[in-house]
Amino acid sequence: MLLSTYGSRGDVEPLVGLAVRLRALGAEVRVCAPPDEEFERRLADVGVPLVPVGRSARALTTGAPPPSSLPERAAELIAGQFEVLTAAAEGCDASVATGVTPAAAGARSVAEKLGIPSVSVTLQQLTLPSPHHAPLAYPGRPFPPGVTDSRVLWDLDAERINALFGAALNANRASIGLTPVDNVRDYVIGDRPWLATDPVLDPWRETPDLDVVQTGAWILPDVHPLPPDLLAFLDSGTPPVYVGFGSMPMGTSKDIAEVAIEAIRAQGRRAVVARGWAALGLIDDRDDCFLVGEVNQQALFRRVAAVVHHGGAGTTTTATRAGAPQVVVPQATDQPYWAGRVADLGIGAAHDAPTPTFESLSAALTTALSPETRARAVAVARMIRTDGATVAAKRLLDAISKERPPVPA
Repeated sequence: MLLSTYGSRGDVEPLVGLAVRLRALGAEVRVCAPPDEEFERRLADVGVPLVPVGRSARALTTGAPPPSSLPERAAELIAGQFEVLTAAAEGCDASVATGVTPAAAGARSVAEKLGIPSVSVTLQQLTLPSPHHAPLAYPGRPFPPGVTDSRVLWDLDAERINALFGAALNANRASIGLTPVDNVRDYVIGDRPWLATDPVLDPWRETPDLDVVQTGAWILPDVHPLPPDLLAFLDSGTPPVYVGFGSMPMGTSKDIAEVAIEAIRAQGRRAVVARGWAALGLIDDRDDCFLVGEVNQQALFRRVAAVVHHGGAGTTTTATRAGAPQVVVPQATDQPYWAGRVADLGIGAAHDAPTPTFESLSAALTTALSPETRARAVAVARMIRTDGATVAAKRLLDAISKERPPVPA
């Protein structure tokens, strides 16, 4: 089985969960992902080989390339998918494609060329055409002001994706003897896309002409213990507030850290600060703050008073499963959607701007740290599914067994 993605930690981690469940059911698995050391280390930790593809996702994200360079970067990524996945998929019975659109388009094309089944997976529903929500706008390419009809917006979305990625995709397809694709977005989605999110946190509403399989989120239980010094910090006082922004650069990280720590202190709380790709740090040597790198968030979030984060799908789901109230400070893409879901469910607060001030973050923390929000967060945590990766693994293997021809007697 070949699992393919390109993106940040939030794009890679679900495939780790799926890979482990597939292996537990007897399947051999390879994962194609960016060549970042943290991804290689994460996969090696569970005994799954990484086939590196493309450039470092961290370097690309933190380098903040201009939106105008997107077609060029996409063309490079598509070409890399064709080059690497063609060899990586040899001998595989099926492939799973997720991550950014050009990478998924390349992966689906390679599977088509090799004649193996391919499942298209999205980690949030906003890329799936639906009258119930608008599409995501690409950076530097907003939709025309005043256009609100979802059908018009989804038509514009398809046109823009074709303009951004169509020429590069079809040039690579032609190089291996495949016919052109007229609609890149619909080609990537396929006839029956999978939605790897929790139905309580991310409810999918039935949509004509789109048969979506919602499996639940693909999360692997993390058995790594928390570091002894972090445990000592947690045990030495009241539950702290966690603040971290995952794979988001966050601009001037020193200012962000200062705002966050001062707002947390104003609530009478201690803080756990995660470095992340923003390279956050402590602002002084007081003993009420603790700095962490990579850490078991599943265990840590069960010990905190609230989680302040960027609103990635993985972090949002992990915090929700832990019953931790949240403050979501969305930066881009689907993150405002997850912030809205947290607010709608009553399990936290959605910050209304990407750069928090002391006043705005203090107000959001007041909501998140209320007894009512805590009680609601604990109640919703009990509703979240824990079997998403297992459900997906079984469905994949069942589909493969149906595709195989019967063995002659």
